Amino acid sequence: MAPSLHDDAIDERIATAGLPEQPQSQMPPLSSTKVTVVGSGNWGSVAAKLIASNTLKLSSFHDEVRMWVFEETLPTGEKLSEAINKTNENVKYLPGIKLGRNVVADPDLENAVRDASMLVFVTPHQFMEGICKRLVGRIRSDAEAISLIKGMEVKREGPCMISSLISEQLGINCCVLMGANIANEIALEKFSEATVGYRKNKETAVKWVKLFNTSYFMVSCVQDVEGVELCGTLKNVVAIAAGFVDGLEMGNNTKAAIMRIGLREMKAFSKLLFPSVKDSTFFESCGVADLITTCLGGRNRRCAEAFARNDGKRSFDELEAEMLQGQKLQGVSTAKEVHEVLSHRGWLELFPLFSTVHDICSGRLPPSAIVVYSEHTPDFSIVGGSAL
Repeated sequence: MAPSLHDDAIDERIATAGLPEQPQSQMPPLSSTKVTVVGSGNWGSVAAKLIASNTLKLSSFHDEVRMWVFEETLPTGEKLSEAINKTNENVKYLPGIKLGRNVVADPDLENAVRDASMLVFVTPHQFMEGICKRLVGRIRSDAEAISLIKGMEVKREGPCMISSLISEQLGINCCVLMGANIANEIALEKFSEATVGYRKNKETAVKWVKLFNTSYFMVSCVQDVEGVELCGTLKNVVAIAAGFVDGLEMGNNTKAAIMRIGLREMKAFSKLLFPSVKDSTFFESCGVADLITTCLGGRNRRCAEAFARNDGKRSFDELEAEMLQGQKLQGVSTAKEVHEVLSHRGWLELFPLFSTVHDICSGRLPPSAIVVYSEHTPDFSIVGGSAL
């Protein structure tokens, strides 16, 4: 690793994020804090690896990190959780990467969260409501949560962010962590950044920073849960658009334009839903950096590229099954959820890129329509100031 990325640099980064720099003796007591990761896919396994390396170093945390595994039977006939515990690798979703001997895979959700006071949620967003219902009354009343999940739930009363779903259903505080984080690169310990979004409690944000920060994974904090979470959610829709551009071989100029317009719509959508969202959040790792990396190399971009190359004749469900080896494609479902919000609120004309992505994904338009919308320039003055 580069010599500048040492603990002193991390401490400086925390300080510049507006967090109180305190000696260890002044930190809130964290005696043997137990951590559970709820989810064990590609990103969930990497999160467990990051956390496990820190719980061994920090006396305030219990060494063992539980990781809830949605049980599957492998082609060998072995259970996935058993294979993980035997090999110390997630042989299906993150093969070849040692998670740390203190990571214990547990297929029993209720048992996995028992006694844990820090819960890390990292599952496909469409499963979270069911998971929360199973956990009601099963977790510590003083537990803290963090969501690494991209997506939202659209209910009759309007959109519900996953962090809010967790807080409302489980009655606990929930921060978020988002960033330019392609899981396989972090698993190989290539340098990356991430952003923790928190509401009020800076001390809680510091705990999450301590738990995730490593020499190759730099974490900063901002007091903007909705902004951070919406950046992580909406960038997948823009990545689908970028994939269409790649599949149609439209070139880098077109792709750069799509990314810029996408960032503009991300900001406008976020501020319309939550006026408290800060402009500066879009320049954190969770914002423009995550958008760039997802549009260059993420799974949403790859599947959308294949969709466009096949002129929309192969469904996203088929491509997901073929290309992602059990991982879930988030951008298409998020585009649908965003479209529901835009349609319900009469905002469709304000967001031509988001609307076009949904119409292409649902078969209403061909992939080539991704650039047709640009003839219509929306008026973002209703959100105030510049919309990028």
